[in-house]
Amino acid sequence: MSESSTPRPGVRQFWADLPVEGRWLLSTVAVQTLGRGLTLPFTVIYLNEVRGISLDLAGALMAFIAVVALVVTGPGGALTDRVGARRMLLLATAAQLVGCVVLAFATTPVTVALAFTFLGFNFGVSWPAFNALVAAITSGPARQQYFGINFALVNLGIGLGGIVGGLYADVHQPSTFTVIFLADAASMLVPIGLLLGPLRHVHGRAEKPEGTQGSGGSYLEIVRNPVVIWITVLTFLGTFVGYGQMEAGFPAFARKVSEVPTEVIGFAFALNTAVIVGLQFAVLHRISGRRRTRVLTVMAGLWALAWVVLGSTGFAPGTMLAAAGVLAFHAFFALGETLLQPTIPAITNDMAPDHLRGRYNAVSAGAFQGGTILGPVVAGFMLNHGWSTEFVVMLVVSCGLMVLLARVVERRITPFVNGIQPPLTSTGAAEAAPAPSPSLAAQPSAAGAMPHAADHD
Repeated sequence: MSESSTPRPGVRQFWADLPVEGRWLLSTVAVQTLGRGLTLPFTVIYLNEVRGISLDLAGALMAFIAVVALVVTGPGGALTDRVGARRMLLLATAAQLVGCVVLAFATTPVTVALAFTFLGFNFGVSWPAFNALVAAITSGPARQQYFGINFALVNLGIGLGGIVGGLYADVHQPSTFTVIFLADAASMLVPIGLLLGPLRHVHGRAEKPEGTQGSGGSYLEIVRNPVVIWITVLTFLGTFVGYGQMEAGFPAFARKVSEVPTEVIGFAFALNTAVIVGLQFAVLHRISGRRRTRVLTVMAGLWALAWVVLGSTGFAPGTMLAAAGVLAFHAFFALGETLLQPTIPAITNDMAPDHLRGRYNAVSAGAFQGGTILGPVVAGFMLNHGWSTEFVVMLVVSCGLMVLLARVVERRITPFVNGIQPPLTSTGAAEAAPAPSPSLAAQPSAAGAMPHAADHD
């Protein structure tokens, strides 16, 4: 991956070049996600031990969030292109606030389902809207850096929130859970304030260029593009192997096969956060100017290694070696995450025409949500039948398929989309790389005219 001579700007240079809108958006990420961290690790515990909902039903209700998100993602992406990313993000964030308030006082499965409907709506709409807003604010290498730094800050906020929530929440005092869910709702006031205040002029919408043939905006037309299909399959497979296993496959394997105590699993998740926060900036510097598809290949290798290490703990269940293997799994997995998060979103948004960015991000979000739905189902079925070895083999083979898919994508995208700056005279690059969003260049902003050269779930 040494073919690129593109300069690798540090974090200070990135921040200096970032438009003021981007600084606002990035500087508040950890605060916004702190509230999410308060509740994310404890929602199932809250439903089961505080509200008396069975684990089976609680799990089904949790899956309901992803189902709602999948249903609304398509319309959400289309509306993002039509009315603007800022308005859709406002709507999604307001839905999250309402959902958290309802959940804070929910006592029956029906009210929990109502709360999760609002949360699912937020997850389905906010992904394409947020990514489109970031892509409107930033361009070029800064866009990849933004996505990576944002991911590190999200993990920092969630990690700190999880620590505070774990120290404060008490299943014997239901009011403590009401407080943390209300705190999660209150944290949504931060992005709402930003979108109504400093970012009120950044609508994140672009008109279809005059004389453009095709690109009418239908999802059918978008998915007819072979590149979109390949990157969507790659996104789905990466989610299925990775995030789709985090809430079900990994903890179930660690408990049933590795036979480690819950404390070790908790420390493993904490280690995951520490690795991401500690290494994301260094990784961004290292991969800047590299082919994104090659970065994804390295990520797949790290994840395959992580699953092999976890699988090996089955040979020494309940021992210190098993505990060490569980911790090592999350260290390798987290390092892979630092490679994944800056690449696929950047490929998607550099590939998408400005006026269709919401839909392109919706397709990517749909693939992600599909992986998070199927992953736990497959993990539960295989591990419940005692197929732990087959489970690990399946995931390692899937990582190998990701390598092949990354190679296929590499042959079909332009150097610009793949993270290598093309020559200024390159016609092909100009065709493949959408220019910085004209929707911002033509409008006032909090800092005057928006610069084109900078940018960001």
